[in-house]
Amino acid sequence: MTTAPQPNPAQHPAVIKLRDRRAASMQLRVADWITKFAGSMPFVYIHAVGFAIWMVWVEKSPWPTLTLVVSLEAIFLSTFVMIGQNRQSEFQQIKADHDFQEQELELKTNTELTRAIHQMTAELHRRLLDDQPDR
Repeated sequence: MTTAPQPNPAQHPAVIKLRDRRAASMQLRVADWITKFAGSMPFVYIHAVGFAIWMVWVEKSPWPTLTLVVSLEAIFLSTFVMIGQNRQSEFQQIKADHDFQEQELELKTNTELTRAIHQMTAELHRRLLDDQPDR
């Protein structure tokens, strides 16, 4: 019997939220896959071999067509780079918002604790002073 993988408890909640949202969209999954593949060494190797084959065996004068193909590919790849940058920027904003909310909650809790300690200390001092006999 196999169980579903559990989320890594060490992952930031913003990471989990963003990953789940991106996984829900086919368009975003495709963009993520292309961005991941385009930034890998297999991508480089495939292009090096493909361009070498094209230049040596496919066309007698490969430069005009090859220039067009490479230019078009560069346009699309730059778009995927921007998609990746937007994704990273979105993650940073979500994480910053989450961290801000957590810090505000912690500050509020610490302030409440400090006030309670101050009140208890003041009450303790008052009781101690009231219990002392007059000299």
